[in-house]
Amino acid sequence: MKTNIILIGFMGVGKGSVARAYGKEYGIFTIDSDDLIESFDNRKIKTIFDQDGEPYFRSLENRCASWLESSVSNTIISTGGGFYSQENINQIGKVVLLDSSFDGIYKRILEHPNAEKKLAKRPLFQDKAKAKELYEVRVSEYKKIADFTINVENKTLEEVIKELNRWIISQI
Repeated sequence: MKTNIILIGFMGVGKGSVARAYGKEYGIFTIDSDDLIESFDNRKIKTIFDQDGEPYFRSLENRCASWLESSVSNTIISTGGGFYSQENINQIGKVVLLDSSFDGIYKRILEHPNAEKKLAKRPLFQDKAKAKELYEVRVSEYKKIADFTINVENKTLEEVIKELNRWIISQI
């Protein structure tokens, strides 16, 4: 079993922020699956979606998942909102769901200093009603594959990384 921790959850829930803060606090490497995909394809996620569509993006996500499984350990991995559907996710590491209500996520994005940029980089969040429908579909799927769930709504980043660390320590 890999010693990676994979953060899953809906887009905008804070997976990247939690991974970076955890890595800084506890001295562990972090990787973002979307950053890897952009590096593999030498294009931004939004451009990939605009030019080649979601199926092509999902194929890149699959390539990323294979690379993570074969090449990465002892790392916190933040993922895109749809990464949870990768068949090998449990071979990559332990899966932690960062959970929040849709409204909590949307509020978090809108309150961010770069809210416009945060929304623009999420192609599937361009239509709020469609995004909420997608959230409703995914939330139960996330819960099915998670080894652990942290409700992040109304918690500080520090509270979330401490809760994550307590769980990680309990797994050793």
